[in-house]
Amino acid sequence: MFQNKKIIAIIPARGGSKGIPNKNIVDVCGKPLIEYTITAARQSRYIDMVYVSTDSLQIAELCVARGISVPELRPRELATDEAKTIDTLRHTLKLLNYEKFDYVVLLQPTQPLRLPYHIDEAIQLIVPGQRESIISVTKVSEHPVFMRSLDANGKLNSILNTNSTIRRQDLSTFYKVNGAIYINKVSDILNYDISLNDNEYPYIMDKAYDLDIDTEEDLNKFIQIQSLREKNNI
Repeated sequence: MFQNKKIIAIIPARGGSKGIPNKNIVDVCGKPLIEYTITAARQSRYIDMVYVSTDSLQIAELCVARGISVPELRPRELATDEAKTIDTLRHTLKLLNYEKFDYVVLLQPTQPLRLPYHIDEAIQLIVPGQRESIISVTKVSEHPVFMRSLDANGKLNSILNTNSTIRRQDLSTFYKVNGAIYINKVSDILNYDISLNDNEYPYIMDKAYDLDIDTEEDLNKFIQIQSLREKNNI
C-alpha cells in the first residue's frame, strides 16, 4: 500500500515463444526466468498482491507452487502474438475483486534485471490527481538525430527533422520505453481505451538494468550478469 492506495502487481506470461521455447520458465542459474520478476514483486514494500496471467498450465503450476495466485488460464484469444497486453490486464482485473485495488503494476518477466527498489521508486512517483500513470524508461546512448531509415528506393532518410549541423552537446535527451514497469489506475485500465506505452510520467532507470530477453543472445547475457550477481551476493 502507498499513500493509502492498494496496489496489485500483474505478471503476464504466455506459454508460447518463437525465439526461445518456453522462454518465461527457461532455467537461469537454477531458477525459471519468471521467478526473478516474482521475487522482485514480492519484495516490494508497496505491492499488496501479486498475480500471474498465463495461458500455460505448466507456468500456472510453477507459480502456484511458489505461492503466487493464477486466477484461471488466459483465453486463447489473449495468448496470440496479436493480443494486446492492455486486454490481458483488463481480463485479469475482472477475474479478481478489482474494486479493492487502486493501482495496477504491470511487470513483464522478460525484464529480469529490475529490482524491488526500482518498483518502489516508480510507485513513489504516483501523485493522485496529478501523476496517475508511470512508465519506466532508459536514456538512449545513440541520439535519433544520427539515425536514418531506409526507404523503398534504398535511400537514407533522417528520422528527425533537425538541422544536421547541430552540435552533440546541444541535443536534447531522448529516452526509450524499456518495458520493465508500468503503473496505472485500475479504473483507467477498465474504463478507458488507453495504451500502456502512452503513460505520461517516466521512471528513469539506469541502462545497466535494462535487458529485454528476446533472443538466445539476450538470455546468455542475463546468465552472465546473474552469475556475477550471485558471486558477489548482489
